[in-house]
Amino acid sequence: MHLPRLKYKIFFPLIWCLLISIKSFSFQIKDTIVAIKQLQFSGIKALETENFMDAIKYLNDANKLASIPKYRSYKPDVELNIAELFYALEYFDKAIEEVEKAIDNKETSKSPYKLSKAYNLYGIILISQGKIPKAAKYLNKADSIYTVMEDDNRKADYLYGQGLLKLHQAKYVEAIANLKTAAESYQIQKLPFQEANAYSRLADALTLVDASNYPNPLAEAKTVLKKVTDIANAQGYSKLLIEKRRINSQIYIAEKKNVKAEQEFRYYIRHKDSLHQIHLKAIEQGLQGESAIGDLNQIIANQQNHLRKQDKSLFFGKLTGWLSIALILILSLLTLSLYKNNNLRAKANELLQDKNTELQEAKVNAERASQAKAQFLSTITHELRTPMYTVTGLTHLLLEEDPKPEQKEHLNSLKFSGEYLLSLINNILDLNKLEANKVELEKVPFNLKKRIDGVLIALKKSAEAKNNKLHYEYDSTLPNIVQGDSLKISQILINLISNSIKFTENGDIWIRVTTVEKSAKKVTVRFEVEDTGDGISKKKQNTIFESFAQGSLQINRKYGGTGLGLSIVKNLLELMGSKIYLESKLGEGSKFWFDVPYAVSETKATNKETEKIDVVVENDTLENKKVLIVEDNKINQMITKKILDKKDMICSVVDNGMDAIKQVKAEDFDVILMDIHMPGISGIEATKQIREFNKTVPIIALTAITIEENLEDFYKAGFNEFIPKPFNAEDFFEKIKRAIRGNEFLIR
Repeated sequence: MHLPRLKYKIFFPLIWCLLISIKSFSFQIKDTIVAIKQLQFSGIKALETENFMDAIKYLNDANKLASIPKYRSYKPDVELNIAELFYALEYFDKAIEEVEKAIDNKETSKSPYKLSKAYNLYGIILISQGKIPKAAKYLNKADSIYTVMEDDNRKADYLYGQGLLKLHQAKYVEAIANLKTAAESYQIQKLPFQEANAYSRLADALTLVDASNYPNPLAEAKTVLKKVTDIANAQGYSKLLIEKRRINSQIYIAEKKNVKAEQEFRYYIRHKDSLHQIHLKAIEQGLQGESAIGDLNQIIANQQNHLRKQDKSLFFGKLTGWLSIALILILSLLTLSLYKNNNLRAKANELLQDKNTELQEAKVNAERASQAKAQFLSTITHELRTPMYTVTGLTHLLLEEDPKPEQKEHLNSLKFSGEYLLSLINNILDLNKLEANKVELEKVPFNLKKRIDGVLIALKKSAEAKNNKLHYEYDSTLPNIVQGDSLKISQILINLISNSIKFTENGDIWIRVTTVEKSAKKVTVRFEVEDTGDGISKKKQNTIFESFAQGSLQINRKYGGTGLGLSIVKNLLELMGSKIYLESKLGEGSKFWFDVPYAVSETKATNKETEKIDVVVENDTLENKKVLIVEDNKINQMITKKILDKKDMICSVVDNGMDAIKQVKAEDFDVILMDIHMPGISGIEATKQIREFNKTVPIIALTAITIEENLEDFYKAGFNEFIPKPFNAEDFFEKIKRAIRGNEFLIR
């Protein structure tokens, strides 16, 4: 009765130990398989980020484990991973050896997916070697297997391979289709490295395809490159970021942006060389260590021989041989790389030299065209001013001769038309000067509030004519006197307020002058002009400051004008280091504003506004004042003389500079009106000679100024004032009074 129990007691522990051993062995197998897969995964991830030494280590360890007989079914996958490593290092012969081993492995033939993957990789490597027909053969083999499997996701690798093939065959439209589909498939599968590579090659194809065969290729290439950049930055794919520079260079060349193309290409060459050195270092180090992949199968064979025969000398002999081969290979690759790089640099430099020559010629032609345009406008505006002087002068004279009511209406219309045409001529001349950089800023003390008051007084009648109310808000904390260019700020405000008046009817216009920033020596002033007029659409706001821009043909017909006012404002503010801003809604009005920095002046304003007031109060008569008119044009002589005769002035007329010098030597004059452009010596030269013997007589330049003439030159020559033709009668007499008054003050 006790013997059976004794047997069970003896055998039960033995059976239990056997079961535990079997289970432990099963766990060991599973752990090894997991280790192989984990090493493969880590190796591929290291490869994608160009961390080649880690990739070598991981794949070497995976290969060792897969070489154990019971795990040989995993050997083809590891061999393909090693082939991908050699391909990334541009070590194509070794990559092909590993692929061929994987194809010949009987385990591969059992898996259609592994076999198709091997064929596809083989084809891609052959493309890199330029063996296009053979590459096409293996890619077609892969396709035949993918077609049977009917797995669209796995077919992405084949589409990528076909895309590379078509790219090298210059079949760019087909390449684009294949690469685009492959990239989208990789994106769905969440394979960022493969997706970025496919997009990079797609961008290549887009820069090479003819625009007649594919619409907007360069725009799409830029979009695709943005995706490559985002993925590469996020994942750390430095090689793709370098390749992006090469493709950028191709885009810039196509867009004829040669400077940027050169910068991108030089960056690519410099960093491509660095990357190539990393590849060579990885190959060299891979061949040096026993545990490295440099020649993995040979190293494993040496290890097995070492274990079997304990023949260290044989192992080191073979290792020395492989190191010699590696050294020769490295030197060969380095020589080839240097040769290719030198050729590329030579071609790039030649191309850049040609493009630079073209750019220089284009620059010279553009400058000539700009000068011709400036000269043309200058000549035209000058020639227009002379007949305009006749028109406005005669109109002024006729209006003062008590015309009939019906005649007065016609004369007022003629006066208005003349003033409008004069305004147009002045705007064209101003814009021409700005574009030709002929305008300089003054820095003189002036009373800012008085200057703005004067602008508003001048525009008050225009506003009232359209039933508009002007509202003026001035910051009382602003300093009275500032240093700057008072004429330029007046011109800017006149243009902006006139623009608001033009497009506003029965409405309100606000002019605000406020402090933005203030210190003891400097103040930044904000100027705002707001109206309740028609407003400007968002679309038109981008072009409203361009020359001759008026929004639309309908606006031009309704309101008239040339569209130069806002362009002049923009250019003047840029000259002053400022910028014009705009807020507007169609039908709700507009608001323009800008900021101007001024130095706070401790001296009193010496601006001419104060002088003008003094002249009008203290010397309001020109009767019996002797004036010499120096003018070569007979009609202009007659008009100027008649205008002066109305004030009972005593006029003498000469028609050239030499006669003017003789006349001034012969008798005394209260003022001289000197034309500039005359036959013989010019008005400037005549003035210089007069100043040699008469320092006090006031001389006023009376001319249609051109762009080449600088006001500073007039004052240096000895002129006291400058009156542009055609002139406003009130300004004309005011400047004559000021000149005479100034001379009388000096004499006293």
